[in-house]
Amino acid sequence: MTRQALKPFLKWAGGKRWLFETGQFTLPTVTGRYIEPFLGGGAVFFANRPKKAILSDSNDRLIELFVVIRDELKEFEALLRKHANSHSKEYYYEMRSKRLRKPTARAAQFLYLNRTCWNGLYRENLKGQFNVPIGTKQTVIFDTDDFSAWSKALQGARVEHRDFEVAIDEAREGDFIFVDPPYTVRHNMNGFVKYNQKIFAWCDQVRLRNALQRASERGASFAMTNADHESIKDLYAGFGYQRQLGRHSVIAGQSVHRAYSTELLITG
Repeated sequence: MTRQALKPFLKWAGGKRWLFETGQFTLPTVTGRYIEPFLGGGAVFFANRPKKAILSDSNDRLIELFVVIRDELKEFEALLRKHANSHSKEYYYEMRSKRLRKPTARAAQFLYLNRTCWNGLYRENLKGQFNVPIGTKQTVIFDTDDFSAWSKALQGARVEHRDFEVAIDEAREGDFIFVDPPYTVRHNMNGFVKYNQKIFAWCDQVRLRNALQRASERGASFAMTNADHESIKDLYAGFGYQRQLGRHSVIAGQSVHRAYSTELLITG
């Protein structure tokens, strides 16, 4: 299943690129489809480049970006270059306030803001408006960018905006599900909860477990990263295999908070 690895084009809170860079996890051989219902930056997908995939997320703007890069790359790249040439503090806040109608324009705006906002953070206010201040980085397009490769990797993927349970309920025998939900409890020094605009409540954690159990009964396999917390361990007691993973958090704004922490890996 494993093909040439690609780094994601998007910085996303909770991204899992470190899983492969530290050698703590390797995707198993999969005969069916790769399913990822919490897509985020797509680090796991791009690291493995499965030929058949179902990718989804509850963030419609995020999903729109992936679809545009897959289907309308030429126009998207032209718009992103315009943002790069125009970037300044004034331009950033002008673009942040704009409500664009065209999908390609919204997608280029999304990635431009992601690359120039504070620490690559995505956050919305109660009105659903992106409200992260400008960051210190000035680069919009990197020498290492390979949008053609990202677009090609996505050609075999269905990319959809929808609830995680709907995606998991598609899983059948031979399929593999990679699950990285928002963490609903503060564990060690991660502090991830405050980055979630739409709260992933405990009832969603239970709903996720139940969906994975149904998928497992249908013959699908899965791997999930989650909070290394007793409540999560108890929730999955008797279902799957649990292992602790170690990492250094990099999303915090101040280096003093980028401490070593642990996460939980559950496979089944």
